[in-house]
Amino acid sequence: MTVLPRGTLLLAVGIVALEFAAAVTGFVASTLLPVVARDLAAGDRLGLLIAGSTLGLFVALPLASRVLGRLGTRGTLAAGMLAYVGGLAVAATAQGAWTFAVGQLCTGLASGLLAVFGMSSAIRHLDERLRLRVIAASSAMWIGPALVGPAATLGLDHLVGWRWTLLVPVPFVLFGRLLVVRAVRDDPPADAATRPLGRTLLVPLGAAGVVLSAGWCPLALAGAVVAAAGLVAILPAGTARLRPGTPAALAAMVLFAVGYFGADSLITVLLTTGYGAGLGRAAIVLSAAPLAWAVTSLFARRFPATGLSLAALGTAVLATGAPFAVVLAAWTAAGIGVGLAYPGLYVRATTAGPGGLTAIELATAVITAECVGQLLGRAIGGTLSSAGGLFASYVVFAVALAAAAAVSRR
Repeated sequence: MTVLPRGTLLLAVGIVALEFAAAVTGFVASTLLPVVARDLAAGDRLGLLIAGSTLGLFVALPLASRVLGRLGTRGTLAAGMLAYVGGLAVAATAQGAWTFAVGQLCTGLASGLLAVFGMSSAIRHLDERLRLRVIAASSAMWIGPALVGPAATLGLDHLVGWRWTLLVPVPFVLFGRLLVVRAVRDDPPADAATRPLGRTLLVPLGAAGVVLSAGWCPLALAGAVVAAAGLVAILPAGTARLRPGTPAALAAMVLFAVGYFGADSLITVLLTTGYGAGLGRAAIVLSAAPLAWAVTSLFARRFPATGLSLAALGTAVLATGAPFAVVLAAWTAAGIGVGLAYPGLYVRATTAGPGGLTAIELATAVITAECVGQLLGRAIGGTLSSAGGLFASYVVFAVALAAAAAVSRR
């Protein structure tokens, strides 16, 4: 049996712990979304409610290396934690959609300050075999939250209200962040190149245009064009041309994130508003895909095209107004598809090809691809839903997943 160095073990455990924290955060946020939207009278501002944290994350990515160089590891950790806790406090006390979005923006900024730091170290210290094990363990971290998270969130909401319930993820996030930073605090930052500030900010600027368009098509289209231009500018050469290997895997990652995370962010709204289901039934569907993803990832890996095609089919069914049982089965199938696809897609995207990308460049590229996809998926979905196109948004998500399946074959 191989004994891992203490730092490597801490890093692996920290990454897995952060995945558990992400699962808790995701289920709390998704379960509470209809409640928050109703309480803040923000049914026509869904984009603000769901895209704020991802906007903050993407704004922070080009600043992370600058902050790390100026404040050092401890200072960056302190700044990140302060921004995270402060942002959650602002969101939990918000009286309107804009204040809530500002709080979520701050939590995203906090995540972005530390994201590249931990991911680049994972690529540097964990070989492919260990990375696959970490992915499998990380996927398993969604099982517990998927089984009890929505029900526990609804129970806490009834007991103490959504504002206090929103703070539940704090200890899990702090624990995971502390483990990762402790594991990599002695890493040399020599290869951490500063990211281009202007080009990187084109993406959140464009996404903000989509979110704030309020149904005005010229602004939404202009925002989409600006975001696309920023995406092409910051991802590695060949990504936009779908060059086989790492570039194509990164493009597939963007499309996957648009489709799956966009659909997941609105699933409770779709069930409660589009299907007229209660929050309890919506919570069951919410759990289905992440649970299926987690369980499938434990047993079957490296089937990107097949898995993404299945996810696209399952997501498309949600746009048909089918009976509740069919919707539940379809979203479960989508989760199984992601479980089949994601491990292999992730390894391909984080494996250096002939271009010779460094660990920090691979980390930046993978985080960028997922973040851009999440940001655009949530921005487009929130905007369409606020304009009355809730079912149409799921058609868009299904198309994005189908495109990801096609690209993943390259």
